[in-house]
Parts: sequence; C-alpha cells; structure tokens
Amino acid sequence: MADTASSDAARSGTAPSDWQAWQDSWDRQQEWYMPDREERFRVMLDMVEALVGTAPRVLDLACGTGSITDRVLKRFPRSTSTGVDLDPALLTIARGHFAGDPRVTFVTADLKDPDWHAALPHASYDAVLTATALHWLPGTDLAVLYGQLPPLLRPGGVFMNADHMPDPATPRINAAERAHRHGGMDRAKAAGALDWREWWELAACDPALAEPTKARFEIYGEHADGDTPPESWHAATLRAAGFAEARTVWRSPSDGLVLALK
Repeated sequence: MADTASSDAARSGTAPSDWQAWQDSWDRQQEWYMPDREERFRVMLDMVEALVGTAPRVLDLACGTGSITDRVLKRFPRSTSTGVDLDPALLTIARGHFAGDPRVTFVTADLKDPDWHAALPHASYDAVLTATALHWLPGTDLAVLYGQLPPLLRPGGVFMNADHMPDPATPRINAAERAHRHGGMDRAKAAGALDWREWWELAACDPALAEPTKARFEIYGEHADGDTPPESWHAATLRAAGFAEARTVWRSPSDGLVLALK
C-alpha cells in the first residue's frame, strides 16, 4: 500500500514533534552499535551524487524510520524518496516524521513477497539504498531480492547496501575487533545509551506506538534468522543478478558498503 506521509500522519493524530524525538532516539540507539554510522551515510550520498546527480529519485529499501531518506533530502533538496518496509512501528515513526513533505512516499511491503515491488509508485529509480537491514534475510532470499533490483533502476542507476559484512577468513582479527567494539559499547551503556531491547520497551509504552510495536513483534518475533555474508559474496551475487559493476566503496573493521552499477 502506498500513500503520502502527510495523509498517514493525519490518520495517526499525533504531533510531528513527537516523531522527531522518536527519529532522534532511533538514530542514537543505532549509533550505539555503529559509532561510524554517519560516515557510511556520507560515503553513500557521495556516491549517489557522483553517479546519478543531486536530484535523485531514491528507493529507500527496508527504510525503517527513514534514516536514509532524511539524509538524502537534507543533502539533495530536489530529490524524492519512496520508503519500503514491513515494520508497522518504524513506519509509524517515519510517516509521522515526514508528514507534509510531498517528496516522500511510504509503502508497506514484505521484501520476501515476490510481488513486493508492485506497490511502488514509480517504475524506475535512480538509486536504491539500504543500510543495516538486509542482514535480517537469509542468503537465499537476499540473492532473490538482488535479482529483482536491476529492473527497478534506470540505466546507469546505482544500488548500495551498507551492512554487517565480516570476513570469515580472519577469525582472530574479527574477535579482537569485536571485543574492542563491545568495550566501547559497554562504556556508552554505562553512560546511559539505550540498546535495541530497551528502545523497543520504551516504544511499547508510547500510546501512539504500543499497537504498532505489538504488531511488529508478531511479524518478526524477537530476532530474524538472517545471514551476514562477506562483501565478496554481495559483489559477486549482484553481478550475477545483472549489474555491470559491483564492489566495496567503504569499509569498517566489521561492516561494508557495497555499490552495484547498472
């Protein structure tokens, strides 16, 4: 189902300022896990500008609260974005946050549904972007999804996925990095940072989010059984799906940003 952000906010009956606070809270919670989150977004938008310009039509895949859309619109005011997700709670925040912005449309769809793209408002996009979301999918489902993306992009269009992409060939390096990262997370937690579970507990107590949060856990459960293949798998699978080029354009010790060009 596709509709504008403004009509969804009108139905929700909630104030935009509340949604701004929830958007900010989601960003802080995500940054607890990924202190370099903004850096991957910066590189992602740099590559959007380099390859498709400063007024892109963007498909924000597994958009959550619309973190990518928010940054796209701030950097490229003439852009438009379609956010796609299944999570009713995160979509509630997204629709409230972007209420009244005609550049933004949201679609409720399950990326495991073969016809998920039928609800999109446009036949093609300049860029399909996603971050820290597709690891919820098993590798077989992710490969199918990758195969559905080239027809959604115009010639020269770009797809980017920033996600957890550990290298299985370096277990000792991975373990040391993880221990160091979790040490920093423990210090931030002691200083008051919210983790994922605590954030959802707060969402469940908000009258505007209580029912969407309950529905969200009915859909997903506590955790999804997804995969985190290495960046080489992503690049090879994207090329096999029909992209002309694919490679890593940003890397942290644990995560990668893979870009594929049609």
